[in-house]
Amino acid sequence: MGLDYGSVTVGVAISDSMHLTAQPVEVIQRKSENKLRRTLARIEELVEEFEVGLVVLGLPKNMNNTEGERVERVKEFRDKLTVRTGLEVVLWDERLSTVSAMDVLKEGGVRRENRKQFVDKLAASIILQGYLDSIN
Repeated sequence: MGLDYGSVTVGVAISDSMHLTAQPVEVIQRKSENKLRRTLARIEELVEEFEVGLVVLGLPKNMNNTEGERVERVKEFRDKLTVRTGLEVVLWDERLSTVSAMDVLKEGGVRRENRKQFVDKLAASIILQGYLDSIN
């Protein structure tokens, strides 16, 4: 499973059974950044539904490879996710994943006002695909 963790959304992607390709699944919405109970519960449901064995979580490093405040929040989320699911959570450099997702949506002819509903799950797919490509 690939996750793109944002301040009020989490994009979710799943790999195929052979771990070759990543497909976007959904975007989990939160009312505020600190409200994680329902988000973690939904991820736990998806872990069971798709029989997930590993989670790849996007790590939002700065372009100069430094770690900022967002990285700390992602690491805190990783820790909560590990406790909740019991799964290994791999942090994966997500720089430019959202930009790439927006480019794909533009090229696909998705209207500007509709892109927001797809961008996070597509970014999660790009994060997961990068990880899958690295292990294959």
